[in-house]
Amino acid sequence: MKALPLRATQRLQFHKDFTLDDAVPLVPYFARLGISHLYASPLLSARAGSMHGYDVVDPTSVNPELGGEAALRRLVAALREHDMGLILDIVSNHMAVGGADNPWWLDLLEWGRLSPYSEFFDIQWHSPDPLLKGQLLMPFLGSDYGEALQTGSLTLHFDATHGTFFVEHYEHRFPICPRDYAAILGTDELLKPLADRFSALAYQDDAYAEAAWLKQALVERATNDAVLHAIEHRLTEFDGRQPEGFNRLHPLLEQQAYRLASWRTAADDINWRRFFDVNELGGLRVERTAVFEATHGKIFELISEGLVDGLRIDHIDGLADPRGYCRKLRRRVDSLSPGRHLPIFVEKILGEGETLREDWQVDGTTGYEFMNQLSLLQHDPEGFAPLAELWTRHSERPSAFIEEAWLARQQILNGSLAGDFESVAQALLQVARDDVMTRDLTLGAIRRALQELIVHFPVYRTYISARGRSERDNVFFQQALAGARMTLSEGDWPVLDHLEKWLGGQPWRNRPVGRERKILKHACVRFQQLTSPAAAKAVEDTAFYRSAVLLSRNDVGFSTEQFSAPVADFHAVNQQRLQAFPDNLLATATHDHKRGEDTRARLAVLSECAPWYAEQVEQWRTLAAPLHNDANSPSAGDELILYQVLLGSWPLDLNLDDGPALEAYQQRLWQWQQKALREAKLQSSWSAPNEAYEQGVEVFLSRLLLSDAGRELRTAIGAAAQAIAPAGAVNGLAQSLLRLTVPGVPDLYQGDEFWDFSLVDPDNRRPVDFNARQRALDIPPASGELLFNWRDGRIKQALIAQVLALRKAHPELFRSGRYTPLEVVGKQAEHVVAFCREHHGKRLLVVVPRWPFHLLEHGVHPQINAQVWGDTRVKLPFAAPTENWKGLFHTGAVTPDKELLISAALGDFPVNVFINPDDQES
Repeated sequence: MKALPLRATQRLQFHKDFTLDDAVPLVPYFARLGISHLYASPLLSARAGSMHGYDVVDPTSVNPELGGEAALRRLVAALREHDMGLILDIVSNHMAVGGADNPWWLDLLEWGRLSPYSEFFDIQWHSPDPLLKGQLLMPFLGSDYGEALQTGSLTLHFDATHGTFFVEHYEHRFPICPRDYAAILGTDELLKPLADRFSALAYQDDAYAEAAWLKQALVERATNDAVLHAIEHRLTEFDGRQPEGFNRLHPLLEQQAYRLASWRTAADDINWRRFFDVNELGGLRVERTAVFEATHGKIFELISEGLVDGLRIDHIDGLADPRGYCRKLRRRVDSLSPGRHLPIFVEKILGEGETLREDWQVDGTTGYEFMNQLSLLQHDPEGFAPLAELWTRHSERPSAFIEEAWLARQQILNGSLAGDFESVAQALLQVARDDVMTRDLTLGAIRRALQELIVHFPVYRTYISARGRSERDNVFFQQALAGARMTLSEGDWPVLDHLEKWLGGQPWRNRPVGRERKILKHACVRFQQLTSPAAAKAVEDTAFYRSAVLLSRNDVGFSTEQFSAPVADFHAVNQQRLQAFPDNLLATATHDHKRGEDTRARLAVLSECAPWYAEQVEQWRTLAAPLHNDANSPSAGDELILYQVLLGSWPLDLNLDDGPALEAYQQRLWQWQQKALREAKLQSSWSAPNEAYEQGVEVFLSRLLLSDAGRELRTAIGAAAQAIAPAGAVNGLAQSLLRLTVPGVPDLYQGDEFWDFSLVDPDNRRPVDFNARQRALDIPPASGELLFNWRDGRIKQALIAQVLALRKAHPELFRSGRYTPLEVVGKQAEHVVAFCREHHGKRLLVVVPRWPFHLLEHGVHPQINAQVWGDTRVKLPFAAPTENWKGLFHTGAVTPDKELLISAALGDFPVNVFINPDDQES
C-alpha cells in the first residue's frame, strides 16, 4: 500500500454515542472539506461508557462500544474510497485500573508478584511502610477501611461461572488469591476436599497454573445445588457487620497482595505510579519488552494490515524513557509498513526555549506549542498592565502567573502528589546513604531541596540517560537550581549541589554495575516522572483556574507567564518548524483545551481595549452586588473569571428573551464553573467540596442569567460580548488561515469548521451538528453573503475549504515551500502579518490582520474598511509578473508589483491568501 499524503487532519472523539459507524457517512464531507486523514481518539477497549478512550482496560481488542474491529474496517474502507488515511491515538503510559473490567489488573491483585502482569504496572513492591510490605495500596474505598468492613460495604462473593472468590465494594472488585480459598471453603464435608487441594497451593511452585485447574473443578462442583448452597452459606460467615464475620473477613483481606484503604490515603501512601493523581489510571512499564509487545500487539496488527496510517502517542513525558520508546516504536512501525512512512506524533508540552528532540525519530508534536505561538501573536502588549492592575486590585491575587504556578506546585507536591514526591525523596536518600561522603544528609534536607527544585522547574521534564544530562537539559536544570537557591536557606544549598550531581550531572554509567548504579538510575527516572505531573497538575489543573489577567493566555501548552510576542518571533518559529519538523501538527483546538479556539480569539481582543474593559467590570460589579447571596460567594476573583468566560463564550445568536436558550447556556456555564472552582483548590476542591460556597456561586450565576434582578447585568455583558465579537471573528479567521498556511500540518478539531465558543471538557466534547456543516459546504455562498451572515459560522468553513483545496492542488508548496517573512510598512503596519511560501516558482502570499478592534470602527461584521488601511502595504522580495493574482473566493484579484497594498489585499474579505497563476510555475 502506498503512503497517503498528509495534508490536513480532522480530530474525532469516539464514544458510545458517536461510534466508528457514525463516522462512515461523514467521510465524503471531510473529503470535500479537504481533510486527508481522520485523527481518531483511542479505539482500543476502554472502560464502559468512556467518553474519551484514554482509560483502556484491554489493549488487545478494538472497543466493542465503538463497533469493534468490524466497524473500524468499515470506516477505513470508506476512507480509502476517498484516498484518506487514519491516524490513531494510542495510550502507552497507563491503563484503567480499579473497577472490575481490567483482566491484567485483576490478575495482579489476585496473585501479586506471582502474576505474569506483576511487572507490567509501575509498582514499588519494597515500600518503606511496614503496612505495605509486598502489598499494593488500593485506595478505592469510599470510607476508612475499618468502617467499610463494619458497615458491610466490603462483601465477599463467589463467581460460580469462573470458580473465583472476590470482595466487592460498589463498582470495585478485589480478587481473593486461590491460596486462601481454603479459609473460605472451611471444613464442611462437601467443600473440604476442594479446600485441601486449594490449601496445598501454598507449597506448590506451579501454584498459578495449578489454580486454573482447581477453579474449573470448583465450577463443576458448584453446579451441584447442595455444594453451591454450602458455599453461599460460608459467604454469610464473612459478613463484616457481625463481630464473627468481621474477624474472619479482615484476616482474609490482610493475606492478599493488596491493602484496601480509603481513597484519601492515595496522596500520601500510594506505592504505584498513576497517571497524574488519578487513582483509576495505573502507570505501565512500557520500557519492558514484554509490556511493549503486549500493549501494542493489536496496534501492530492493524498497521501490518494497512488499516492505520499514523500514530499519536499520548502523554509521552510519563514514560521512563521517551526517546528509547519512540525509537523502538519507529523501528517496529517501519518494519511493519515497508515502502511507506507512517508519521508518529507525540503529545508533548514544550516549555519556553524548549524544542522537540530530533533524535526521537518522530514527525513532530500534536501542536500545543503552535496554539501558544499564535496566541502570543494576537495579544496586544499594551493591554497587560491595565488588565494586571484590574485583576490584582479586585482579586488580591498575584498578577505574575509564575507566582501562582509556584504556589500551586508547592500545594500539589504536599497534597495530591505527596506520595509520589516521597518516593523520589526516599530514592535520593538511598543514593546518599550509598556514599560515605553523603550519608549524613537527612531525609528532611533532601525533601526541602527537592521540593524547591521541582517548584522552579521551567519545563515538564528532562531526559537523563546513562550519559547524564544533555547540554539542552542542563540549561533548564540550572534555571531550576537558581530558582531553588532563591527560596531555600543557605544551609540547604549544599543539598542542591548533590542533587545537581545525582540527577544527571554525573552519569550513572560511571558507577559500578550493580545496586549502586541501579538505585541512582531509579532515582533519576522517578524524578523525571514526577516533574511532569507536578507541572501539569499545578499549571493546567490549578493555576489556570486561579489567575485571570486574561484567560485567553491560559491554555494547555501555553507559556502563560508571557502575555504577547512580536511578529518576528512568530516568523522565526515557523522557519524553525519547516527545517526540523515540516509535518508537525498545527492545532488551535484540542480535546484538552480550556477554551475553544474562537473563545480565546474573542478574549484576546480585550488586550486591545483593556481600559474600556476595566470600566465595564467596575459597572458590572456594582450591578452584581444585589445578586450575591453572600458577599464572598463568589469571591472577587471568581467573579472576574466568570465575566471573562461569559464574554468569551457568549453565543452570537443568544436572545435575552429566549428562556430555554438562557437556561441551556446557564447549565453549560455551571458545569464549567463547578469544575473551575474545584480545580482552583482555593474555595473548594474535588477532595473536599465546599458545598455552601458552590451553592452561593450557582445562585449568583442563575440570578445573573435567568432572574429579573439580573437582566440589567446580563444585558450589559451581552452588549460587551457583541461589541468585541466582530474583532474576535477577525482573530478567529486569522488563526484559521495561519494554521492552514504556515509550515506544518493543520489539525482541525471536530466541528470547529464553524465557530467554536466551547469551554473545557466535557463542554468541548458536545455532539456536533455535522448535518448543518454538510449542508453549508454543499451550497457555497458568495463572499458578500458570508460576511453578511458571518455569525452562522459558514464564513469560517468556507475559508478552510478554500485553503485546503489549495493545499491539495499544491502539496509541495505547503509542505516544503520556503517561508519568507514579509515587511509591512505604512500607517497600520503593526496591524498586519504577512509572509510568502515559495516552491519551484510557485508562490503563495498570506496576509492577515492583527489587533483588529480599533480598525473595525465599531463595525457589526468582521470586515475592516479598505480606507482604514491607508498607505499600509507589504513589500515583496521578488519581481512580480503583471498577471492578476487571485485571492480567496475569486475576489480581490491584485497585480502585485514590488508592493501590495493592504487596502487591495483585504478589501473584500477579512483575511486573504494569493497564489500566482499556474503558467508562472517552473
